[in-house]
Amino acid sequence: MSETMTRHAHTGGGTSSPAAPDGAAGGSGLGPEHARGAPIVPRAVPSLLEDSAQRFPDRPYLDFLGKKYTYAEVLDLVNRAAQGFQQLGVGPGVRVGLCLPNSPYFTICYFAVLKAGGTVVNYNPLYVERELAYQINDSGTRLMVTLDLKQIYPKVAACLESTCLERVVVCTMTGILPGVKSLLFSVLKRSEMADVPDDLRHIPFDKLVANAGKPARAPISPKSDVAVLQYTGGTTGVPKGAMLTHANITANCEQLRRAVPMLKDGEERMMAVLPFFHVFAMTVAQNLATQMGAEIVLLPRFELGQLMKCISRKRPTMFPGVPTIYTAINNAPDLSKHDMTSLKVCISGGAPLPVEVKKRFEELTGCSLVEGYGLTESSPVATCNPIGGLVKSGSIGLPLEGTEVVIRNLEEPHDPMPRGERGELTIKGPQVMAGYWKRPDETAKTLPDGWLRTGDVGYVDEDGYIFLVDRIKDVIIAGGFNVYPRAIEEALYLHPAVAECICIGIPDDYRGQAPKCFVTLRDGTDASPAELRDFLHDKISRIEIPKAIEIRDTLPKTMVGKLSRKELVAEEEAARKAASGGSAGAS
Repeated sequence: MSETMTRHAHTGGGTSSPAAPDGAAGGSGLGPEHARGAPIVPRAVPSLLEDSAQRFPDRPYLDFLGKKYTYAEVLDLVNRAAQGFQQLGVGPGVRVGLCLPNSPYFTICYFAVLKAGGTVVNYNPLYVERELAYQINDSGTRLMVTLDLKQIYPKVAACLESTCLERVVVCTMTGILPGVKSLLFSVLKRSEMADVPDDLRHIPFDKLVANAGKPARAPISPKSDVAVLQYTGGTTGVPKGAMLTHANITANCEQLRRAVPMLKDGEERMMAVLPFFHVFAMTVAQNLATQMGAEIVLLPRFELGQLMKCISRKRPTMFPGVPTIYTAINNAPDLSKHDMTSLKVCISGGAPLPVEVKKRFEELTGCSLVEGYGLTESSPVATCNPIGGLVKSGSIGLPLEGTEVVIRNLEEPHDPMPRGERGELTIKGPQVMAGYWKRPDETAKTLPDGWLRTGDVGYVDEDGYIFLVDRIKDVIIAGGFNVYPRAIEEALYLHPAVAECICIGIPDDYRGQAPKCFVTLRDGTDASPAELRDFLHDKISRIEIPKAIEIRDTLPKTMVGKLSRKELVAEEEAARKAASGGSAGAS
């Protein structure tokens, strides 16, 4: 066990945050209130912006496609929007939806709703009407903020007729673009702009902020008041709203701040391409950057060419992402034309980071890329590899400060496993949610004794580093043996032609289940399924060798760019039904 690790005797294979990561001492940008070991004080989320606006009023805060806003300017807009929301009835217990892509509107309305005393409900603007309607009714959202784009607004407008939604604040795309871009958009993109009725159910954003900017001070109890209802992806059933309190969210920001002591408040730039409606981007790209007084370089969506040009020109120092984004950069044919040397800290989350993707990204960019881990229910970050310290290949690192992780027996969930043995990861810390919205039974299952059951299988090594094996629900039972898709995927990534891969379980008459892999190849390379199967023979066991490998042009991804198994599982099931028991899938 490492000298820097502490261990709780009662938790068996558990691990807690270290006293200090190796190499974290020199050049710290942290003040004493952020020093490791100092108490993490519960705060209201709006204080993140208020404090930074006081310290850095003239520093650029948001840079959206070239239009910049300072901290003082954004705080003024937040105050005016907060007063406007209060005039619309927003206060404690009122839930306001944000159905917005990355834009200044998201950040302004996010902090404004919270300052007014309300609760933010994040909506994916690419959801179809049915998905929006479910979440609106489940959360009780009566006020929604959205954009005047045909891609988004009509779906929200339809919900005014079919759900409990009562009013919509409509933001204009032209209002946040630089002068020339705004003019060009209004002329060339007129067909993409929605016609919005002029009635009492629609409030233009300009009208919302047309006031003195003096909202009434809302009573906020950080430990008990819910700041955000963040809905889970629904991969294990019906989407559930995780209740993240003000204290949960600000504690996670503070934990992350202490994990990057080499960065300096008021001097960094955050590259924000992940969507803020997703909890990882909300906390790491928006809220952490805000707490640090960093400039946020905002892109409305991920587009590889635009992203790489933006990194070259804007010189960000921080860049959180998901593995598919780093994979895309690795495989970019014109990477050498772009200067990536400004990057200091890249944190990968949302999905397991393949070892080969990490190594290649670091070789190509010179930036240290570390893997973190978390869930919606933990606001979201629970562990991360120490930046500037020992990074173990394939590990999700160490618990953040104030966080404990215990590996528990899969059959007897209350029994801790010895170090090195596999079991379910459970988490306790100030960032763990209060529970699921209106679902006490689900809350009791997920937080049975105050520990968050993650549904992930992993183990802790002798130094306290945590390694994920796979999701409990993704484990393939082949001939009575547990086969972990991640192990097969890691082996496939070793092949020089493999760009991306997903492994799922398919029915097998002999073994019950067998692995099947779906693969995309790097540009300019070629490999057959048979070649890839042969390549795996000395890298994984016989029971893990895929029954079939299918090569495709693209693989399904979630809205935030994570590779997604569930579409392939559903596709395989549909193909089997259509074939009436015949063979499904190519090999």
